[in-house]
Amino acid sequence: MKMRSAVWLFLLLLLASGSVVLARGSGEEPKSVAKAAASTASNTEKKNIEEYIKLLRENVRQQKAQLTGAVLQLSADEAKKFWPLYDEYQTELTKLNDSRVKNLGNYAREFAQLTDEKADQLMKEDLNLRKQLDELLARTYARVKQSLGAVTAARFLQIESQLQLIIDLQLDSVLPTGG
Repeated sequence: MKMRSAVWLFLLLLLASGSVVLARGSGEEPKSVAKAAASTASNTEKKNIEEYIKLLRENVRQQKAQLTGAVLQLSADEAKKFWPLYDEYQTELTKLNDSRVKNLGNYAREFAQLTDEKADQLMKEDLNLRKQLDELLARTYARVKQSLGAVTAARFLQIESQLQLIIDLQLDSVLPTGG
C-alpha cells in the first residue's frame, strides 16, 4: 500500500512540475506575465530561467528512474542488465521529447497566424515524432524481454506507457485550443 501511495504521489508531483516546466519551456505564458517579463527580463535572466528549467527536467528524469526501479524491484543481477538498457532508452527518449516540445512550441507560437500548410507540416512532424517514440518503446521492450524475460519487460512497458500518458497530457496542456 505504501508503494502505491508513493507512486501516485510521485505521478501527481511529476504532473504538477512538468506543466510548469513545459509551459515555461514552450515560450507560451499568459499575456500579462509575458508583457511584464518582456519589459524587465534581460538576456542573463532568460539564460538563468533556461538553466533552471534544464535542472528541473533532469530532476524529473532522475525521479522517473527511481520510480521505475521501485516498481520493477530488480535483483542485483537483473539491475546490472536493466539499467544500461534503460539509460540508452532514456537518452533517446529525451531527444525525442525535446523535439516534441520544440515542435509543439512552434505550433503554439504560430497558432494565431497558422496557415493550412504550416499546420499540416507541424502536425505531420508531431505524428512522426510520436511514431518514433512508439518504435523506441517497442525496441526497448524487445531488448528488456531478451535480457530479463517477458514479465519484467511487460512491467517496464506498463510503467513507461503510464508515464508517457502523463507527459503527453503535460505537452497538450500548453497548446491553444480556440480560434
